[in-house]
Amino acid sequence: MMKNILVVAPHCDDEVLGCGGIMAKYSSLGRQVYVVIVTNGNLGAPELFPKEGTEKVRREALQAHKLLGVKETFFLDFPAPRLDSIESYKLSLRIVELIKKLEIDTLFIPHRGDVHKDHRITYEACLVAARPQNQNTVKKVLSYETVSETEWAAPFGDDAFIPTVFIDIEDEIDLKLQAFSCFTTQLKKAPHPRSLENINRLSMVRGSTVGCFHAEAFSLVREIC
Repeated sequence: MMKNILVVAPHCDDEVLGCGGIMAKYSSLGRQVYVVIVTNGNLGAPELFPKEGTEKVRREALQAHKLLGVKETFFLDFPAPRLDSIESYKLSLRIVELIKKLEIDTLFIPHRGDVHKDHRITYEACLVAARPQNQNTVKKVLSYETVSETEWAAPFGDDAFIPTVFIDIEDEIDLKLQAFSCFTTQLKKAPHPRSLENINRLSMVRGSTVGCFHAEAFSLVREIC
């Protein structure tokens, strides 16, 4: 049973897009839900991401997390959008620290095939951090989809997102949409995939796949029973 859950997001809002429903669901059931935001855009590309904008989106993330019942949010301050400029082991070690500190048993991570390199690097660093050795507490690892990143990758081989786990979020979809509405800096108008309309539609498509009204979909990387 999921008890201590860590959602790893390369950037603010990825976590709500991919896991907003299940974050609300499991926090309401008394589980401990934590979020780690890996990057800081201002530190990585200040010419693209002013300090004020980075601070604003972080405030938006904290507001969204409060709605979803997140116990604590951690900001790691690695450079975005250039995680490929750092030694990957440094990111893995930071995630290991959190796994140990929080006794994480379930890890939600971005999909390896996402078009954004920061997502791919985060995925790989998380797998290193979750290796089943040295009494690692992680028993389940799932990757989530991030609209406008996952679906824009090349539809070949390992880059394709193939969901194998579907979690019913019919009771949580309204809260997920409300939480994403906190991201005024990221919210788009339809037909953009990051519009409220299309976030809702994706949950309906995922739900219809398994006979419910709304669902979030994940790809199971590993489960130790």
